[in-house]
Order: sequence, then C-alpha cells, then structure tokens
Amino acid sequence: MASQADYRDRQFLAVIGDEASNLTYATRPALGHVTAPPDNQKNFLVVDAKTDTASIEAAFERFTTERKDIGIVLINQHIADRIRNRVDTYTQAFPTILEIPSKDHPYDPEKDSVLRRVRRLFGE
Repeated sequence: MASQADYRDRQFLAVIGDEASNLTYATRPALGHVTAPPDNQKNFLVVDAKTDTASIEAAFERFTTERKDIGIVLINQHIADRIRNRVDTYTQAFPTILEIPSKDHPYDPEKDSVLRRVRRLFGE
C-alpha cells in the first residue's frame, strides 16, 4: 500500500506523445515543467516518425523511475504499443500510466494495460 510520502511531491504530468498531444498537455504553462540546472529535464517527449524506440523507452524510464515529481504519465496508445512490454509490466502505483488517443490514432480499450488489469480483477 502506498503512503502519503509516496505521492506527496508528485505534482507534475509527463507526456510521451505526438506533437498535438504535447501541445494539449505538457507545453501549457501550468503543466510544462523543466527541472533545475544542470539537468534541465523536460516533463515531455514529442514523438514523431523519426523518434527511435530507445528514446521512448528512456523517457518512460526517466518519468517512471528517476523523476520523483511526476504523478501521472500520459502516453499515446500507439506510442505505448512500441514499448508495450514495458508498459504492460509496469506495476507501480506512482506515477500512474494512462494511455490516451491521438488525433490520428483512435483509442482501443482492448490494448489498454490498465483496463486489461481491471478486467482480470473482475474475472472478465
């Protein structure tokens, strides 16, 4: 069970998504965040056709393991598919991983790792 200390400092969203999703969430002044120097780490990764899978995995690792100020990681579902094993095997309560649709890729609830876990809990 998670304690209050586990989530007290988790005040930011992180986004791993296409440009439209990042413009919607992470780059808004109230949501976008860059850590203090010398790191200057952003809380978002803009993924396009040229982004390699290793970069997506590195961002996922950074947001879920290294950054203790991230409470929710939003990831476009079609991008989560590229690192599906990492997303599906992630079991920590914080940060929470939410798969979201993108403008060009519809949401498929059958692929969503959280919904699949919930269905297993309820025997569906």
